[in-house]
Amino acid sequence: METYCQTDVGLKRNNNQDFVYASDQKVGRLPTLFIVADGMGGHAAGDLASRLAVETAVDSIGSSGEITVFRILDEAVRKANDAVLKKAAEKPEYAGMGTTFVAGVIDGDTLYIVNVGDSRLYVLDDDRIDQITEDHSLVEEMVRAGRITREQMRNHPKKNIITRAIGGEAEVRPDFFDVGLRKGDIVLLCSDGLSNMVEDEQIFRIVKREKTLREAGQKLISAANTAGGRDNISVVLARYFG
Repeated sequence: METYCQTDVGLKRNNNQDFVYASDQKVGRLPTLFIVADGMGGHAAGDLASRLAVETAVDSIGSSGEITVFRILDEAVRKANDAVLKKAAEKPEYAGMGTTFVAGVIDGDTLYIVNVGDSRLYVLDDDRIDQITEDHSLVEEMVRAGRITREQMRNHPKKNIITRAIGGEAEVRPDFFDVGLRKGDIVLLCSDGLSNMVEDEQIFRIVKREKTLREAGQKLISAANTAGGRDNISVVLARYFG
């Protein structure tokens, strides 16, 4: 398996509130693990929320006694949520801290996904790019209700309002997905610093034309910065060899 991950502060922010994790080796009972988290809150709180959520989830997965992939991931997300809520109560400046969280696990020829927030997971084959996760955001709800078009969604003034987050409520509500993979498929996890700045079709073209995932990841971040770099940018890429 070929993998690559990178996070970049972008051009407009003074600090990076994204946190990424990628392992093509076993983590507990999971054969692989890929995560992107995009923190929110004050200067320190967003950084802390994303890092704490990912580190708590990885620790949970590493020691989990659960058997199925989804049960392991569900337990990890709930522990991450508890950890962020507990930390948010410690100091006034941490109040309201939270983070998105999207994770993928490649187990055999199946990709298992858990998602909270608007960080995304895509699968790219030879012909197309498919967004597997569904954004937990106000504008996504507006699109589904027919109030705005998907084209209007990209530049909507409320596009950064998310409706679910790690640390948002006492009971977190993650979504779960599983998809089959074919030889050569590429899995992409990213924060909205990429997906808000670079159209899906451009993402597809960049990834498919580069020889390595390292080159593809670097070009994706460069494209987001060229488009304005208004947010932190994170990418995790994994190529399934079958």
